[in-house]
Amino acid sequence: MEIIREMREHDYEQVVFCSHKSSGLRAIIVIHDTTLGPAIGGTRMWPYKTEEEAITDGLRLARGMTYKCAAAGLNLGGGKAVIIGDPRKDKSEGLFRAFGRFVDTLGGRFITGEDVGITLEDVDLIGSETRWVGGSSESSGDPGPVTAYGVWHGLKACAKAAFGDDSLKGLTIAIQGAGNVGYHLAKHLNQEGANLIISDIFPDKVERAEQEFGAKAVEPEEIYKVPCDIFAPCALGAIINDDTIPQLKCKVVAGSANNQLKEDKHGAALEDRGILYAPDFIINAGGVINVADGLYGYNRERAMKKAQGIYDILLRVFEISKQDKIPTNNAALKLAEERIELIAQLSARIRKGPGKGLIL
Repeated sequence: MEIIREMREHDYEQVVFCSHKSSGLRAIIVIHDTTLGPAIGGTRMWPYKTEEEAITDGLRLARGMTYKCAAAGLNLGGGKAVIIGDPRKDKSEGLFRAFGRFVDTLGGRFITGEDVGITLEDVDLIGSETRWVGGSSESSGDPGPVTAYGVWHGLKACAKAAFGDDSLKGLTIAIQGAGNVGYHLAKHLNQEGANLIISDIFPDKVERAEQEFGAKAVEPEEIYKVPCDIFAPCALGAIINDDTIPQLKCKVVAGSANNQLKEDKHGAALEDRGILYAPDFIINAGGVINVADGLYGYNRERAMKKAQGIYDILLRVFEISKQDKIPTNNAALKLAEERIELIAQLSARIRKGPGKGLIL
């Protein structure tokens, strides 16, 4: 893999490789763009098969965070970290504290927190070595519930666009992934009266959803094929691809997973099949909204209200898609890139202005 070439192609600023032999730490920190502010992004722990797979995931996730923050109206850039390891076997105090020291060397260019495979307790260990963490137990806490809250309102926006009514009552929603976010999303949907179908690679998570929400369980490979109104990917990315798109029997794809489209072309492929796609970095922004609020003195009511605004942002994305006759994933990129470009131009003009005044 030609990392520098990949960085130049998509305008990444920095990739940091982290290794600590005694703790077993192998990690990669990616900073994509800091035009709007310091890069923010969770740390993911996953048993990647190769280092190249881990780098690719980190690059894709960091870029997505840039667009997520921009579209959500946050004054933050995009970054991400990945730790290579099995989150059920390889965690230790030393590993997370060593990682925290690497984060600290970046001096605030990168702010991290919870992601797949990482718990609140892990974030606290990272935070014992650096102040550049968000979502710790001393600030905004677990971002999962707020992510789910934002996704729930995003699903309502999708229902309004696809079915003419934003009520989810009586709709059949297939959730892929019953982890932290998937579980809380299912809770909201169950309370609203939706019919739930659940899959997960961990049987205990599926059993919990069955018992608490009356969800119907299906095997992980079957979730793409079930007839439903909305398919909600809430696990890992790249699951919307050449193999899965022909299997889908839904009218909407909308969920919390990052990087759901394996390639950009798959947004158009969904549109060709008459399936409305909620761009992932728009609908799942509740988590970073929650963490960002904690950076300035956490107020949960304020964070929840901002996450609820994902409803209106998605409707705006759908409007751009129709006006410009482009797939919704491209419409979302346009919305985010226009804001980044505006701030970049504003900053450049102010810096170049003569004297002490601001040149606007």
